[in-house]
Amino acid sequence: MNDQFLYRDIDQQDNPEPDPPQILSVSELNTAAKDLLGTAFGDIWVAGEVSDLSRPSSGHLYFSLKDEDATIRAVVWRSTAARLPFQIEDGQQLICRGKIDLYVVRGSYQLVVKQAEPQGLGNLQLAFEQIKRQLATEGLFDEEHKQPIPWLPRKIAFVTSPSGAAIRDFLEVLRRRWSNVQVMVIPTRVQGAGASAEIAAGIRTVNALTDAPDLLVIGRGGGSMEDLWCFNEEEVVRAVFASEIPVISAVGHEIDVTLSDLVADRRALTPSEAAELAVPSESDVRRLLETAQQRLVTTLQSRVVQARQQLITLASRPVLKRPHDLTEQRARLVDDWEQRLTRVIYDRLDHGKERISLATAGLNALNPLGVLHRGYSVTQDASGSIIHNVSDVENGEELVTRVIGGKIYSTIHSSEVIKETES
Repeated sequence: MNDQFLYRDIDQQDNPEPDPPQILSVSELNTAAKDLLGTAFGDIWVAGEVSDLSRPSSGHLYFSLKDEDATIRAVVWRSTAARLPFQIEDGQQLICRGKIDLYVVRGSYQLVVKQAEPQGLGNLQLAFEQIKRQLATEGLFDEEHKQPIPWLPRKIAFVTSPSGAAIRDFLEVLRRRWSNVQVMVIPTRVQGAGASAEIAAGIRTVNALTDAPDLLVIGRGGGSMEDLWCFNEEEVVRAVFASEIPVISAVGHEIDVTLSDLVADRRALTPSEAAELAVPSESDVRRLLETAQQRLVTTLQSRVVQARQQLITLASRPVLKRPHDLTEQRARLVDDWEQRLTRVIYDRLDHGKERISLATAGLNALNPLGVLHRGYSVTQDASGSIIHNVSDVENGEELVTRVIGGKIYSTIHSSEVIKETES
């Protein structure tokens, strides 16, 4: 405030006059208010529901915090938003730590959020649920994408810390169950900044090997959710999903479930259980082979007994006991058939001859030339027509008469009609 507004002439004390008003510009007023708000509310916690969330390309977040009776605008600068382990969404109940700031240009104040926590769920738990929901929508956890675990792998790769308890427990159980297997360790960090990138790179490295292993295991020992968080990172989950080698996830203990557990082809509660899932027990395999051997021996013995019984049955048949009997019986049967066939043929020939004779006799009886043998003759005119009646001829006509042994040619000199009564 200027001194001219603070002093007055002492000589005028007997007749005081009011001080002139302090006149501020809008910018001065907003700046003074900004300073006052920043001093009075420099570090506060505010609880409310998120609404009107905006995510511009700058990376900053703008939204409102509201309760039943009031609303305040809030902003999360890009640097702060990048450090949040979860994503702010409309409808969330948040507890935000920050300061009150006033935007001088517009005269509006807002909460500048430096830290945010969800009400009811922790930061990591909320982030876990958000990533899980997103990946589940894409189908990364569906059973149809799961690959079968090989029954007896010859080589196993383990992406983990080489100095951790997980690899020691895994190797101890593995050697106890099945010794004839090669294990390669892909060293990575399994906790802290950069661990997720190393784990994802290790998974991709194993898949790119020329002599690729039959099975891939990822994991570490137990720990808090913060300790295991790298196995919830989207980069690791997608690397597991993209692996062409079957993956067993062995992260944490029984109560700890990570997103890598959900996307893997098989989940093991501990690294020790991962070894049990990776290879069978030698004693179990031995019992399995012994059982198969006994089953095979029993089957072969049964086949031998069955074959022997079939041979005994065949040997007891007459055809095998006296094989010549069957040949002789067939020979006699052929002879019988030959005799029967011969008789039938001759009977058929005799019967045929008899029928031919009868037919011949009938034809001879009907043959007009047959009467020649009984002393008759057949007379024809020159054209070959048979003379049936005296009226069929004329005097001087030439005739041909057929008799036994030949023909007689004659010429008619005269003809005479004879009545039947006279004949």
